[in-house]
Amino acid sequence: MNTTMAEKLTSKELMDLENKYGAHNYHPLDVVLSKGEGVYVWDVEGKRYFDFLSAYSAVNQGHCHPKIVKALTEQAKTLTLTSRAFYNDALGPYEKFVTDFFGFDKVLPMNTGAEAVETAIKLCRKWAYEVKGIHENDAQIVVCENNFHGRTTTIVSFSNDPVANKNFGPFTPGFIRIPYNDAAALERVLAENKNIAGFLVEPIQGEAGVYVPDAGYLAATKELCERHNVLFIADEVQTGIARTGKLLAVDHEDVKPDILILGKALSGGAYPVSAVLANDAIMNVIKPGQHGSTFGGNPIAARVAVAALEVIEDEKLAENAEKLGILFRNEMNRIINESDLVVKVRGKGLLNAIVVNDTEESETAWNLCLALKENGLLAKPTHGNIIRFAPPLVMNEEQLMECVAIIEKTILSFEM
Repeated sequence: MNTTMAEKLTSKELMDLENKYGAHNYHPLDVVLSKGEGVYVWDVEGKRYFDFLSAYSAVNQGHCHPKIVKALTEQAKTLTLTSRAFYNDALGPYEKFVTDFFGFDKVLPMNTGAEAVETAIKLCRKWAYEVKGIHENDAQIVVCENNFHGRTTTIVSFSNDPVANKNFGPFTPGFIRIPYNDAAALERVLAENKNIAGFLVEPIQGEAGVYVPDAGYLAATKELCERHNVLFIADEVQTGIARTGKLLAVDHEDVKPDILILGKALSGGAYPVSAVLANDAIMNVIKPGQHGSTFGGNPIAARVAVAALEVIEDEKLAENAEKLGILFRNEMNRIINESDLVVKVRGKGLLNAIVVNDTEESETAWNLCLALKENGLLAKPTHGNIIRFAPPLVMNEEQLMECVAIIEKTILSFEM
């Protein structure tokens, strides 16, 4: 199909093509997008919407940010891929920039969030055998219930979501699951088991419904890891890069992870870029040939990631997320006081969710999102009765209040 033909197709025709020729591993909202700029996206018929999902926080810097697009297009004209069989002139400067930016000795560049999580798991295990002295194949990593770290076979092995892992076994061993937001549970398992290599945790559980742990949880679990010589591994693929009002969500408690996992907004949504950062004592266990990726560290990714991080810093997007997040939750609480349909709002910065007063099996949240779409705002449910709200961090106060009005109008219309 040529471009001219695609431009003439309607939303329904384009959705029908995806349904017929694409695997049915997603259930998208019935909207076909063809353009994005800043906080807005447009469908093929030209209707404009506020984007309140930000590609699951990959587009923190806003759609098609000119600085990031320029970095991508300029590099694409020169050199796109060398593989890691050779050096390239973009990777070294990026590696210095990103390690300085986040305060680590080294970075291992990958492409997707799930790849980065897999990399962190391998790195943690190798460190356990070669540095900590755990007997080979005995290392275990502690994870949390209701986690979401990706979709690979190993990662779904330690998920407790049947949608994620039903009929995908046999599963990878080596993981212990404990309740989230329960430092005492981690303390017990560390005291009982000398083969623990790492603790893998989301500072805020995004896919589970934007569950924010109690204040002090991250600091307490990091201290436990230090006491037991266990690596604290922070999955900041969704929560990182200014989304929660700090550069990293762990920064709210001044926690420095032993291994930091980044993705999504590391590229501003322009190109797949992920990374694992650690200091030399951990990263140096990886030797040539033991891990890699053909596309990891490619020149486009390197240039794009530098531009994406410069935008975060130059435009003070973490500070903006903090300020607007407080305003948004205050406004949602005001609406909740007027409505029986929504019972709670929770979040940090501009990663928030509302809880709909219905069961997980109900379609109320989905229908609310359909109505929000009709009113010009795009969001999606997570776990049935929870709607995540995560607009691009370039949003201003006037735009946010316009979105609050849309949300309020939609919620109240369901009670008429």
